[in-house]
Amino acid sequence: MRGLEEIDWAALEHNYGSAEDVPPLLRRCAGRDADAAGEAAADLTNLVFHQGGWICPAAPAVLPFLVRLAADPEVTCRRDVLDLVAMLAAEAVQVRPRFLAPAWSPAWERALPELLALLDDPEPEIRRAAAGALADCETPGAPLLPALLDRWRAEADPVTRLDLALALGKAVRREPVGDRAASVTDLLHSLLDASDPQLPLAAVHALAPGDPALPVRRLDTVLGALRDRSVSQWRWTAAVDSGVIAVGGWTAALYPGPFPPYALGLLVDHADAEQRTGALAEAGRQVAGWRSPVPALLPRITARLDDPCTEVRFRAAELLACLGSEAADHPCADALTALLDDTSRRTTRQGETVAEAAVWALARRNDPRCLPLLGEYLCGTRPGFTLSYTTSAEDWHWPVLPSPADVLIRLDEHAVHLLPALLERLGATRDAPEVTRLCAVLVAWGPVARAAEPLLLDLLTGDTTWKAAATALAAVGGTAEDVGERLLNRAQPGAPDADVAAWAYWKLRGDHEPALRVLGPAATEGRFPHPALRRLADLGPLAAAYAEPLRAMTSAAEPWTSVEAAHALWAVTGDTDHAVPALLAPVRDLASGRHRPVALPAVRYLTRMGAAARAAGPLLRAVPGSDRRLRSNGGWSGFVQDQEIRAAVNELLAVCS
Repeated sequence: MRGLEEIDWAALEHNYGSAEDVPPLLRRCAGRDADAAGEAAADLTNLVFHQGGWICPAAPAVLPFLVRLAADPEVTCRRDVLDLVAMLAAEAVQVRPRFLAPAWSPAWERALPELLALLDDPEPEIRRAAAGALADCETPGAPLLPALLDRWRAEADPVTRLDLALALGKAVRREPVGDRAASVTDLLHSLLDASDPQLPLAAVHALAPGDPALPVRRLDTVLGALRDRSVSQWRWTAAVDSGVIAVGGWTAALYPGPFPPYALGLLVDHADAEQRTGALAEAGRQVAGWRSPVPALLPRITARLDDPCTEVRFRAAELLACLGSEAADHPCADALTALLDDTSRRTTRQGETVAEAAVWALARRNDPRCLPLLGEYLCGTRPGFTLSYTTSAEDWHWPVLPSPADVLIRLDEHAVHLLPALLERLGATRDAPEVTRLCAVLVAWGPVARAAEPLLLDLLTGDTTWKAAATALAAVGGTAEDVGERLLNRAQPGAPDADVAAWAYWKLRGDHEPALRVLGPAATEGRFPHPALRRLADLGPLAAAYAEPLRAMTSAAEPWTSVEAAHALWAVTGDTDHAVPALLAPVRDLASGRHRPVALPAVRYLTRMGAAARAAGPLLRAVPGSDRRLRSNGGWSGFVQDQEIRAAVNELLAVCS
C-alpha cells in the first residue's frame, strides 16, 4: 500500500506495544484472499482498538489507510475496516482528553471527505457503515447534514434508510448544525407516521434525546415496530447489527426507569419464539432493576411456563426463581412442578435444562417437591445447574443458574432429607472449589449435618481442602479423638491459614490459647485481616488484649476491615462508641440507593447491638420501600442480595424503633 513506508511505525504505540506489526496487517487486508484479509482486519481491530478506553498513538496513522481500504471495491474486508473506523470515531468522543492521541482530530478531519464519499458507494452495507461512523463521530452537524440529506433522498434500500435516519438524528444535535437542521427535524418527525414500521422506530430513537417523553407517547408505534416481521431489518444495520432480542434491548434504553407497559406490550402472545424470548428478556431487565414492575409482569411470566419453546420455558422458570419470596403468593408452584420432567436443554454451552430451572424455582419457594430431583442432581455424573454465576452488575438480566451448593444453602429446613445426597457428592469429589462450596452448605446447616464428620476428617488431610473441612467441622461439631491433633498441627504460627486451624480447634475443643496466639496477630497485622477479624470476634472477651488495635482498625480505609474490626471490638469489649459509627458508613450508601456487599454484615452487626444502633433508624427508614434493587451483582445473585439486605434492614429497624 502506497505511503506505508513513509511512517515510522516502530515509534508509534498500540494496545500491545510497538506498531511495527501494523503495515503487514494492512497489506494482508488489501489482499485478495478473503479469509486472510478478514483475519488481518480482526487482528488490526484488536491491536488498534481492543476494548477501547483510549485512542492509541497508532490510530491516527492507521486511519487514512483504513478509509482507503474501505473505498476500494476490490478489498474483501472493507466492511470490517470501516467498522473499525466507526469504533474509533465513537470512542474518540467518549474518552477523556488525556486518552486521546493528539493527532487523531486532524487525521479525522483529513479523512472526512473520503468518508462522506462512501455514502454513495454502490454497496448498501458500505453506505450503512459509513452512516454509522458519521453518526457517532466528533464532527458537528453542519458539514454532515447536506451529504446525509442528499443520500437520504437518493436511497432506496430500506435497511440503509434506517441507519441514515439515526445518523441524521445524531448529527443534527451536534452544534453548529448549519442551515439544514430544520429540514432534518421536519423529516424525522414526518417519519413517525411512515408506512414502513421500522422507520417510525428509527425516528423515535433519533428524536428521543431532544424529546424524552416521545417514546412514551409513541409506545404503540414502538411496540408495533418491534413485533412486526420487518424488525429483522435491524439485523443488517450498522446501528444494531443484531436480531429481535437485541433490538428490544436497545429500544428499552428509551425507557430508563421502570415501565411495565413496554414489557407487557412485548409479552403479548406472538407466533415467533424469538419475540417471546425477547419479551422475557425485557421482563427480566425490568424486575432485575426495580421491584415495582413485579406485580404487573408476574402473571405474564408465569403464563410462559407452558410455552412450546425451550428457551422461553427456561427463562420463565428462572425469573420465578430469581423473584423467590416476591412470587410466593402467586399460584405458579403446580406449573413449576409440571416442568420437573422437562429435560429439554438450552442451546448454551452449559446446556441447562428446563427441569433444573424449575427445581431452582421450587427451592426458592421452599417447596419440598424439588427435593428428589435435587438429590439426583447432586448424585449424578452431571450435578445439575452450573459451577459459577455471573457477578456483573449490568442493567440487562442474564439468565444463569446457581451452583448446587447455592441452592442447598437455602434449604436448611430440609437438610435431613438432602444430607445423604450431599455427602455422596462430597465423598466423590476432590475438586477444591466444589469442596469449599459444599462445606459452606454444611456450615449453614450446622449440627444437623453431624453425619458429615468422617468425610470432613478425611478432607482435613488435603492441602487444598483442609481449610473448608475445618470450617465445616467447627459448625457441625466433631468428636473424633485425633481431630484436635490434626488441627493443632496446622495451627502453628507462620503456617498457611493457621488462624483457621486454631479457631476451629477452639470451637471443637474449647481451648482458646492457640486461637489467641495465632488469631490475634492475623486479625491485627495481616494484609487482608477481615476473615481473621470475624473469627476473633467469636472469642469475645477472651480477646480483650487486642481491644486497642481493634479500636484503631475501626477507622481503616478499607471498608471490610473497618466493619469487621468494629464488630470484633464490640464483641470483645462492648464498645459501641467506636463500633457503631464505623458500621454506619456502609449503611449510608444503602440510604442513597447504592449497595456494596459489606453493607449486609454491617446491618446485621448493628442489629446485634440493639438500642445502641438507634442512629441507623433515620438513615434506613426509607430503604424497605425503595423501588430500585439494592444489588451489586447481576443474575440471580442480584435478586438475593436485594432480598437479603431488605430483610436485614427490616430487622434492624425493628430493634431501633
